[in-house]
Amino acid sequence: MDLRIFTEPQQGATYDTLLTVAKATEELGFDAFFRSDHYLKMGDVDGLPGPTDAWITLAGLARETKRIRLGTLMTAATFRLPGVLAIQVAQVDQMSGGRVELGLGAGWFEQEHTAYGIPFPKEKFGRLEEQLEIVTGLWQTKTGETFDFHGRYYDLTESPALPKPAQEKIPVLIGGHGATRTPRLAARYADEFNLPFGSIEDSERQFARVRAAAEEAGRPADALVYSNALVVCVGRDDAEVARRAAAIGREVDELRTNGLAGSPAEVVEKIGRYQEVGSQRIYLQVLDLHDLDHLELIASEIMPQLG
Repeated sequence: MDLRIFTEPQQGATYDTLLTVAKATEELGFDAFFRSDHYLKMGDVDGLPGPTDAWITLAGLARETKRIRLGTLMTAATFRLPGVLAIQVAQVDQMSGGRVELGLGAGWFEQEHTAYGIPFPKEKFGRLEEQLEIVTGLWQTKTGETFDFHGRYYDLTESPALPKPAQEKIPVLIGGHGATRTPRLAARYADEFNLPFGSIEDSERQFARVRAAAEEAGRPADALVYSNALVVCVGRDDAEVARRAAAIGREVDELRTNGLAGSPAEVVEKIGRYQEVGSQRIYLQVLDLHDLDHLELIASEIMPQLG
């Protein structure tokens, strides 16, 4: 079971804070550092000092880290043209020496689009599907050949399809709770399927849908990695759990139900239940980015028990 650190910088974080967390992620033995791709805070926080751009952040971290994987849950297809996104991700992959992964989603938070003058189209899923075909197609085009795409939303003619990533294939993550179109897209384009903030029962049901879609598309179901993203709140005792829950404005009982909360033993047990239904990787959503002791506790008391 891989454990990855997943951050939400739109809630309020500087690049320096993210760099500190990423370095701790690497030093403590976690598999990867991922971040959201949002430009506006959510909920009752001030969001200061303001947002940081996902791919600019990852470019910086690519030069400041050596081992951990780096990626997004999820880049919003509404934020970037697919040709531009393919260039950005390939460049960051080169800068990291081949450690980048791309989570790509349709985009959903209309208010952040309005706040920053970003168009928010009605038909987002069709655009996402075309973006996936374009981005992966550009990377897969052989050097010296050109790439053409003529879709409903995007049109590319004689693209040189450059630059190329450092990796032979950048892993693509697709996620979500959709019952039909999401599994179909994952079966066609994804190297990993991620279910965000879903229960064990939700995970079992959605993983089965994706596995069935993969087999229907002619891919082995086990060709994909299956993962979850869950908020984490661990403490050595009840008081420490309560303190960490209060720091992120959440209730302990709610976190125990909807996330990974409690003592290390409780969290190990719940991760095991996700593993039983097919989860191979957990993205630990860390909401208090200044509590590095939290990461140290997870690394020392939970990670060794997961094998």
